[in-house]
Amino acid sequence: MKRRDFIKTSMLGLSGLGLSGLGLSACGGGGMMGSIDLQPSLNTGVFTRPFFTPPEALSSISGITGNKVFDLSMQTGKKQFTGQGTTATMGINGQFLAPTLRMTKGETVDLNVFNALGQETTLHWHGMRVPSNMDGGPHQTISPNSIWKASYPVIQRASTNWYHPHAHGSTGSQVYAGLAGMLIVDDAESLALDLPKTYGTDDFPVIVQDRDMQADGTFRYSLSHMERMQGKKGNTILVNGVLDSVLDVQAKEVRLRLLNGSNSRIYNFALSGSTPFKLIATEQGLLAAPVPLTSITMSPGERAEIVVDLTALQGSSLSLLDLNTGMQLMQLKVNQAATAVTTTPSVLSTTLAPLTAAQSVKTRPFILSMGQGKVYINNKQMAMTRIDEAFTLNAIEILDIQNTSNMDHNFHIHGAYFQILSRNGAAPKAYETGLKDTVYLPANAKVQVIIQFTDHTAAATAPYMYHCHILEHEDAGMMGQLTVA
Repeated sequence: MKRRDFIKTSMLGLSGLGLSGLGLSACGGGGMMGSIDLQPSLNTGVFTRPFFTPPEALSSISGITGNKVFDLSMQTGKKQFTGQGTTATMGINGQFLAPTLRMTKGETVDLNVFNALGQETTLHWHGMRVPSNMDGGPHQTISPNSIWKASYPVIQRASTNWYHPHAHGSTGSQVYAGLAGMLIVDDAESLALDLPKTYGTDDFPVIVQDRDMQADGTFRYSLSHMERMQGKKGNTILVNGVLDSVLDVQAKEVRLRLLNGSNSRIYNFALSGSTPFKLIATEQGLLAAPVPLTSITMSPGERAEIVVDLTALQGSSLSLLDLNTGMQLMQLKVNQAATAVTTTPSVLSTTLAPLTAAQSVKTRPFILSMGQGKVYINNKQMAMTRIDEAFTLNAIEILDIQNTSNMDHNFHIHGAYFQILSRNGAAPKAYETGLKDTVYLPANAKVQVIIQFTDHTAAATAPYMYHCHILEHEDAGMMGQLTVA
């Protein structure tokens, strides 16, 4: 895609992204001005590199406890993305990104995390409902050349989650360097369904991230004041760490596990030719029934499982698009005959038990705001020594979450899931009716969600976090801490 075309198509997404999505000068965040040099995108729309499916992480069984054991090494590396340049990167058990962790509801996992980065870090299991001292948040720091041992029972429904650092003040830079991987939970209900479920054959992780790449294919994480306020956005978009990749697929139903792993960019994913697909799951698992869509908006940290039927498309191809920029992210080439046919059922889950507003005992406000070059939740910035909210185990509450700024934010909470009751006073979108842990809030938007902490308590020494998942905002203090008792 030529530079002028990138600018033209990106203008289509201004309402969703803000001008910061293009790296242009903009007002916002208390009226501050800034500018970023716009480099041409390296996405060409010509797909020549093979799609990369992150390998499933190797595991063993503890001879003492019988737990599933994963050994993870957070390390520095180097990678050539395109051109002649080589970028300094970070990865887990590799040079960039991380292997896919696979767990099953009912088992207990032990994770031995070695920090070979040369800097302090943490490793957070985003979306997993785990004891707060095993959550990998800012309080569970891992010093250089040391090992952190996490262990927890897998208690949630089948779902697509991910893992990444959560060190206060450096989450953005470490994720940007490549520390991110998918974490998939299986359960009996999901495995019994006639869904695509063979990893790397008809069930694929799709981790979408943007990077600010130079012409030689190198990138580095640096922030202008404007980018701190609006979030780091790049000119080039990668899928599983690969630029302009092509995925050879069978002429059958294919499942794509979409993860917005970007620091701050909001995507509106679609398939070329307005090809329809079915949404089968959001962050915390299966929907009650598939939702037919032609596009889906996802903010950083959100996940969505979609099924696209390619049965009638053998010999052709289609692209995964971002409608906010008009860019083609990857290509699906339907060049293989089906080896095993699936038919997505009309009923996916009968175990969902929606909470209702009438059950709530309290409405708790969360106001996301910006001003004087700072970001806030409830007019406070993150303080490691301060507990901001105290929840009661099993109490059902409504969270009234408002974005009072003229920039996009979102809201993620640890330790529990929620259901969206309303968006701007109206019913939530059809694809937002499932169980979630992250919700998108465009400028001046309001959502009400209902939540219940049912699994673990959290003491002040190891609180759960809530925050905007635009990582530059999180690092700048748009985060708070909660206890559960």
